[in-house]
Amino acid sequence: MLMIFVNLPVADVGRSRAFYEALGFTINESFSGERSACVVLSDTIYAMIMEPAAFAEFTDLPVADAHAATAAIYVLTADSRDEVDALLERAVTAGGTAARPPRDLGFRYSRDFRDPDGHHWEVFWMDPVAAAEGPPA
Repeated sequence: MLMIFVNLPVADVGRSRAFYEALGFTINESFSGERSACVVLSDTIYAMIMEPAAFAEFTDLPVADAHAATAAIYVLTADSRDEVDALLERAVTAGGTAARPPRDLGFRYSRDFRDPDGHHWEVFWMDPVAAAEGPPA
C-alpha cells in the first residue's frame, strides 16, 4: 500500500497539533513527541508537523518560511460542498486564515486556507459524474 507523509515545519508543535485536531484529524501518538506530531489525515496520508530544527534534519537546504512564499499547496478532497465549507470554517475558527475566495466551477467546488504557520491547503469537492467523465474539453 502506498502512503504519503508530508513533513511541515511549524513554529509551535502544540499550537499546530491543536489546530489540526480542531479540524477533526487525529494524532498518532506512536510517532509524536515534543519536537513533532503525526497528524492522521486518512488511512494512508499523514502530516508530520515538526519544529524547524527537527525538520532541518531532513534537508540540506534552508527551511522556508511558508508565510513568505508558497512552495506547495496541499489538497484534500471532501464528500460534499457542505463538507468543504465546514472544513474551511473549522480552519478559520482554529486560527487559520482563508487563503482565496471560494472557486465554484459547477462540477468542482473548492476553498483554500493557510494554517497558523502559513502552509497552503485546498479542500475540494467534485461532482462524481463529472469526475467519471474527465475534465471538460
